[in-house]
Amino acid sequence: MIWDGWATLGEGPVWDDAAGVLWFVDIKQQTIHRFDPRGGPVLSWDAPAQVGWVFPAQGGGLLAGLQTGLARFDPDDGQFDTVAPVEPDVPTNRLNDATVAKDGSVWFGSMDDNETQASGHFYRWADGRVVRLGIEPAIVTNGPALSPDQTKLYHVDTVGGTVYVSDLKANGPIGSTRVFAKIDPAHGHPDGCTVDSAGNLWLGLWGGWRARLYDPAGIILREVELPVSNVTKVALGGRDMKTAYVTTARAGLSASELERQPFAGALFAFEVDVPGDAMPFARI
Repeated sequence: MIWDGWATLGEGPVWDDAAGVLWFVDIKQQTIHRFDPRGGPVLSWDAPAQVGWVFPAQGGGLLAGLQTGLARFDPDDGQFDTVAPVEPDVPTNRLNDATVAKDGSVWFGSMDDNETQASGHFYRWADGRVVRLGIEPAIVTNGPALSPDQTKLYHVDTVGGTVYVSDLKANGPIGSTRVFAKIDPAHGHPDGCTVDSAGNLWLGLWGGWRARLYDPAGIILREVELPVSNVTKVALGGRDMKTAYVTTARAGLSASELERQPFAGALFAFEVDVPGDAMPFARI
């Protein structure tokens, strides 16, 4: 455990290779955090709405995925400037998880904040446009994550317990889709995912007490157990890109469960054998 901030819903870790820091969020507390492994306090900023993720952006600042849509966030003054609305006609939805492609496009999903309706969709932000992808809607979307060669898109139906992989055509359209991994409910629910430089997939397991590593064929290579049940997402970073940073959550745990899990909501780290790739700057 490297930070005990008791996040209600810690999510969206991303390594900022240029600055050498980790950004992550607490969705329910509407807070953006920055962790510096070289020391010093974790810095925090309030967001104007639930925030699913932030990514360092071309031209400075960060692109934030708010419940109300995309916004440029300036950590120097804490200001948010609207970039594009997302699903303004579905106010009960929010943005949940995302990744950045090598061309700077941002791939992200939405979900029903009440977790009852299959109103969540996946989108691509590029060239000033938010485009819905041809993926079946879900109650809770997670991922997406892209293979190193950008030809495969991994995406998660959390409630359905399934990780899918879709082939990508040139310029982004979705090709064929198939099941990559089906999670036994006894092992938790699939949450956020991250791909390393060899194309292996790290998956957080909500209610599963662990992060799990799959090879590109869907075979389990490794499991890392944690002292908390709600493991949300892994980000690869650090000086050699071999440190796995893991966000977790207190949401959904009873008082007795929280007593048994005093570090629920903390930020954890462990070392990996295969490094990650540096996240590209998001193109606004």
